[in-house]
Amino acid sequence: MNVEISRTTDVLNTADTTKTDVVSNMSSNIADKFVTTIKLLEGERWWGGTVIDGIYEPFGEQVFTRDLSEWTQKLREVPEASNQSSPLLISTCGRYVWCKEPFKFTFADRTLSIEHSSSLTFTKVGDKLSDAYKYACNKYFPPSGRSIPADLIDKPQYNTWIEMPYAPTQNKVENYARQILESGMPSGIIMIDDKWSPDYGDWTFDISRFPKPRKMIDSLHEQGFRVMLWLVPFISPDSENFRYLEKENLLLRSVNGETAIRRWWNGLSAVLDLSHPKAISWLEEKLDALRQIGVDGFKFDGGDFYEYHNDDISYESMTSAEFCERWAKFGLRYSYNEFRACWKMGGQPLAQRLRDKPQSWGVEGLQSLIPEIIAQGLIGHAFTCPDMIGGGEIESMQNANSIDQDFFIRYAQIAALCPMMQFSTLPHRVLDKEHMKALICAMRTREAYLPTIQKFALNAADTGEPIVRPMSYHYDHCEDIIDQFLLGDRIIVAPALHKYQKQRSVYIPDGSWESDDKIIFNGPTTIIVDTPLDRIPIFTKKL
Repeated sequence: MNVEISRTTDVLNTADTTKTDVVSNMSSNIADKFVTTIKLLEGERWWGGTVIDGIYEPFGEQVFTRDLSEWTQKLREVPEASNQSSPLLISTCGRYVWCKEPFKFTFADRTLSIEHSSSLTFTKVGDKLSDAYKYACNKYFPPSGRSIPADLIDKPQYNTWIEMPYAPTQNKVENYARQILESGMPSGIIMIDDKWSPDYGDWTFDISRFPKPRKMIDSLHEQGFRVMLWLVPFISPDSENFRYLEKENLLLRSVNGETAIRRWWNGLSAVLDLSHPKAISWLEEKLDALRQIGVDGFKFDGGDFYEYHNDDISYESMTSAEFCERWAKFGLRYSYNEFRACWKMGGQPLAQRLRDKPQSWGVEGLQSLIPEIIAQGLIGHAFTCPDMIGGGEIESMQNANSIDQDFFIRYAQIAALCPMMQFSTLPHRVLDKEHMKALICAMRTREAYLPTIQKFALNAADTGEPIVRPMSYHYDHCEDIIDQFLLGDRIIVAPALHKYQKQRSVYIPDGSWESDDKIIFNGPTTIIVDTPLDRIPIFTKKL
């Protein structure tokens, strides 16, 4: 493979099918920028980068640009919410790109151009998407051998966010659990969201809201629930913890030497210096005290790139991406965890959710779920959750005149065949009899497929392979199909994705497939199936 490298441009004009690694050994100095240009092969499609771009994947046909080191931000506004990201691109022709640092990539005119400031690896290791993924996974983010706790998968998760935003109390949480059980829903994981504590960084129960937290937790455990608490790496200014941490130099400082105060979705706060061992010990001590009273784990929110600046003064010299990664590494101490923002960390036993979704049928809402869940898996995050059923974006939910019951059900049907299923809005409060019946059908479908989901969760722990996969992971000629997915290697899930949708098309690849209504289809073919409110079209490949 001929490679010409210059100080300004590194050009790989290659359709070469050799399996030799091509590595551009460049300086990591941020001032140095290099461009690697790769010609796309015939029909080649690419995945990777950041999960929020799932709706644009696979890349290759349309012009598209993403800078993995930056997030859109308007003056005095919070930057766009992030999700999981990785410096990885993989193709349906068995090729991949990897760089240890964030890079900018552009697809245009049948070329992939990558602007990078550190060494970049580009290689062909096979002929399929799965070849590229498995090779990159084993080389750069090998599986840990550990799955997330079984009941994060086996049981529903219930987050208090929509029912009691910014105002959870002991009484409300206890009533929330009671209503779950009285409505016929199973016990599961209760996540107590924002404002259970007096202040950000004061990670103790607010006794004015939770006068007897241990008693509450014991009661929830007796009813079959696990309990997780929300937290962020922020410290409220003008608080006791802020004064202590600032005095001990355990907070990030701006380039001018002053304690950094950053804008996030709840206002302005200082940021814990996650590179400092004493800061880590301080936070660990706070969380371990909560574990002592029965808390099972934590929802680690925040940790987004925009919270950290590359020129911040910290104990260790770290980039914003490395701080995001450090937040997830800290979370590995707790088996019951959940993350939304993450850099790298593929192959680890981390429960990863999508960012908050609005109550929308479009590409910002329901139609983004399958592409983004697929995108999570293809950068190494197998243990995924499509956020809160019915929508978890609080402003959208509060401004809605009413709950769209069909939307709620179609969302639940997608979640039912994903690794994790999470509620926030209490179903019985917003669903009529017909829709509650449809939800129960979805829950029963999930129960029937739980052994399969758990089997592939264990496989993910051992091999790093996704649980939810795109059709092209195993089958040819379906690179652009992103409205259905594979559960493992031989189960196709094709839920309804549009309002009032009574039918949908489903692509059936090579082989003999049996539908959920016991009809045999021989592929490759495209079929039309009915999608009544209570149906999730599922097809199982016959051996």
